Amino acid sequence: MREKVLFVDDSKKTIRMIREMFADENISLYFAFNVKDALQIIREHEIALVVSDNIMPGMSGVNFLSLLKSISPDTVKILMSAFANLDSALEAINTSEVYRFVLKPFKEEDMIFAVNEGLRRYQVNLDLRKENEDVLLSLAQTIELKDPSTRGHCDRVALHATRIARELGLPHNVNREIKYGSWLHDCGKIGIAENILNGNRSLTEEEFTHIKQHSEWGADVANRANLTQIVRNIVRHHHEKFDGTGYPDGLRENQIPLEARIVSVADVFDALVTDRPYRKGHSEEGAFHIMKQMRGKELDPAIVDLFFLCQTQNTEVLHHNNNPQTVHSLLHATG
Repeated sequence: MREKVLFVDDSKKTIRMIREMFADENISLYFAFNVKDALQIIREHEIALVVSDNIMPGMSGVNFLSLLKSISPDTVKILMSAFANLDSALEAINTSEVYRFVLKPFKEEDMIFAVNEGLRRYQVNLDLRKENEDVLLSLAQTIELKDPSTRGHCDRVALHATRIARELGLPHNVNREIKYGSWLHDCGKIGIAENILNGNRSLTEEEFTHIKQHSEWGADVANRANLTQIVRNIVRHHHEKFDGTGYPDGLRENQIPLEARIVSVADVFDALVTDRPYRKGHSEEGAFHIMKQMRGKELDPAIVDLFFLCQTQNTEVLHHNNNPQTVHSLLHATG
């Protein structure tokens, strides 16, 4: 797969030189003459490497790359400058996490070397992230073993939640964290006894009070594992309700983090269409009917509407899939 590299420079001459320089390299080139256009490209594509000039109208390269940390933290950053000194180097490293400097005017071999080194750095980070993903998914699947009826649930919730996130135009890194949070949203159930999880009857009031604690227990696990705030929010708040009657904190409407509202909708849909020991799963049409009734009460109405739109646009995977491996493949194919 060709990695995507973005060059940002307000000089048409420099962009033209770079375009010719990398014409034969096995990378996908993107160009922007200003920060606004660069940010739009980054929102639409998963950019492996950004090479930015420092002195540009509107915003300096250092400030742009610093902003990039929150928008696309995995992107490797290279700064071009004709006026590099120790102070500017320290500022770039401390505020922007710049990987390399390239002095202008640059030599072709220096620029090609810097870009290739940056792409190697990106690949190393990608490999580490893949290892972390495998650990997170293994944990989620281990928890599912406690309740056979939920086999594949975490992957299906992630599949639906990431579709909603993409439809909302959320950045790639946020989308990815929503995937992780979806995998782990029920990780606190590791502390719930199997006879409660697998019972083929309605829960007693005492048992329901006990099982509600899984959100807080899971949040504690996520905190101890130093997972991101997005993952922690999903684990803790996916049972909050839009009208404020949920748990554990009784948050309402926009007090509930957006990522938790997204996963709540995906979680409810999969729970409705899945067979459980105490009831048969609903049809999709039946699940949609129930979710319409929950709209504005338990669930965020705007996200419910967007979810219905996503499902309509993806009819080939609408039907409840009892093969977790198939769903897992679809999820990873969609990013």
